[in-house]
Amino acid sequence: MAKASELAWEFAARAGEADRDGRLPEGDIAALKRSGLLALSVPKTYGGLGADLRLATETLLTLAQGSTSTALVVTMQTNLFGHSSETDAWGEHTAEFCRRAVAGEVFNAAASEPQLGSPSRGGLPQTYVEQRGDTLILNGHKTWVTGGEHLDHLLLRVRLGNEAKTLRLPNRLPGVRWERTWGGGLSLRGSGSDDVYFENVEVPATHLLSDGLKAANVWFPLLVGATYLGTALAARDAAVRYARERVPTALGKAISALPTIQRQMGDIEVKLMAAKSLLLETAHAWDGLGREAFYPRVVASKQIAVETALAVTEAALRVAGGPSLSPDLPLERHFRDVRAGLMHPPSGDAALELVGRHALGV
Repeated sequence: MAKASELAWEFAARAGEADRDGRLPEGDIAALKRSGLLALSVPKTYGGLGADLRLATETLLTLAQGSTSTALVVTMQTNLFGHSSETDAWGEHTAEFCRRAVAGEVFNAAASEPQLGSPSRGGLPQTYVEQRGDTLILNGHKTWVTGGEHLDHLLLRVRLGNEAKTLRLPNRLPGVRWERTWGGGLSLRGSGSDDVYFENVEVPATHLLSDGLKAANVWFPLLVGATYLGTALAARDAAVRYARERVPTALGKAISALPTIQRQMGDIEVKLMAAKSLLLETAHAWDGLGREAFYPRVVASKQIAVETALAVTEAALRVAGGPSLSPDLPLERHFRDVRAGLMHPPSGDAALELVGRHALGV
C-alpha cells in the first residue's frame, strides 16, 4: 500500500527523536488521522478500508519499518476492529465505533493492571465500576496503555460486582488522569504506553458493552508479529546501507566486499524470507472459519516472526560492529524495540505448549 510506505518514511524521520524524548510524536498521530489507516480493518459498509488479514499484515510490515512504536498504535486499532468485524464482539455499538474510526479517532484496549499483570492469564480486574441509576462511577488504574493521552477511546476491562466487563471510555472525561511512566523503558520508548488513573469518573451506563462468547483472536498475534518483523526488515536495510558506505582506510573498499559480511547478510536474508513467507501465508489462508483449529498456526507464525526479529536485529549489530551501539545509527533502537515482542501473548513457553498440544491432539 503506497500510503503505508509514505507514512513509514515520515515516521522514520521522527523515530530517533521520539525514542530519545520518550514520547509518541504528535506529528505521527496527526498523519495517521489524515491517512485513513485508522480505519484499515473497518468494514467498507461503514466507510472503512475493509482490509482483510493479509492486507492488514502487509500494511503493518511496512509501517513498522518507519517506527515500531507508532506502528504498534495502528496494530492495536487494526486488531480491535478486525477481530470485532468477524465476531460481532461489540454488538449494537459496532456502527458507532466504526464511524468514529473512519473519522480518525484512536482506540485501544486497556486491560493490564499493576497487581493483575497480563490479562491473558485471567483474573478479575481491580479497576471497577459502581452503577448509580443510568450512570457508572469508575475508579482504578491501568498500565501499559499504548497510545496514551493520544487515544480518543479506551476499551476498559473493569469489574462490576463479581463479573468482568468491557467499558468504552472517552479519554478526556473529568477524573481521567494520565501519568508518564513509560518513556525510559528498554523498548518502544515512543509508544506513549503510560499509566492511566480513574478517579470517580462518571460514564453513561450505555457505554457498557455486552460480553458475548470469547472467540480466539487471530488478528492480534499476526499483526504483532508483523510489527516486530517489519522492524527487523528496517534493521536489515540499515545494515545494508552501512556495509555499502563503510570504507575503512585499511581496507580501501566498502566492507560489503568482504565474504564475512556477505555471509552475515545472507543469514539475515534467509531468516527474514522464511519468517515473512510464513506470516503472509498464514494471513492469506485465514478465511474466517475454523477459528479454534486455525489458531495454533497463527501462534506459530507470530512466534517465528518475533524470534526472527530478535535474531536479525542482533545480527545487524554484528554487521556494523562498534558503531551500531551509537544512536547515530538506528540499529540499537531496532534491537531494543523488538525485545518487546517477547511480552505479547501468546509467547515463549505458552506459545510452544499451545502449538504442541494441537500437534499431539490433547
